[in-house]
Amino acid sequence: MILRTATRDDLDGIVEVFLACWHESYAGVLPERLVAAMSPERARALWADALERSQVIVAEDDGSVRGVTRFGDDTVHSLYVHPHAQGGGLGARLLGAAESALSSTGATRAFLWVFRDNLPSIGFYRRQGWTPDGTSRTTPEFGEPELRLAKVPAR
Repeated sequence: MILRTATRDDLDGIVEVFLACWHESYAGVLPERLVAAMSPERARALWADALERSQVIVAEDDGSVRGVTRFGDDTVHSLYVHPHAQGGGLGARLLGAAESALSSTGATRAFLWVFRDNLPSIGFYRRQGWTPDGTSRTTPEFGEPELRLAKVPAR
């Protein structure tokens, strides 16, 4: 498994991982209406924009994208590992790569947002040293409460 900077050629693989996570990992965790609202077209538009505006790293195995993280400034915006590749440390590797990249740009504190009801992800982030900082939000895009987690990024 290699980690590398994503290119536009990775868009299909990124969308595949994202939708698998959204529809499999989020099912039963987030409201059904939110899970169902993430269409392939919407996912493709989100990630095409992300590739233009953010730093994106993919985890690739035998030519297939198995995970992705998107970050910039002082924030990890996204972290997704295909459900069939979860549990082997890939998420921690991707998160560590994002933290290192943020640290190299001078960030002394990093942030990420997670759905308040996504207890499996909150548990994962806490095991990686991220803690809630007391800030919450509900974006119009998703309409579900989110918690902000913070950490001094790895160097």
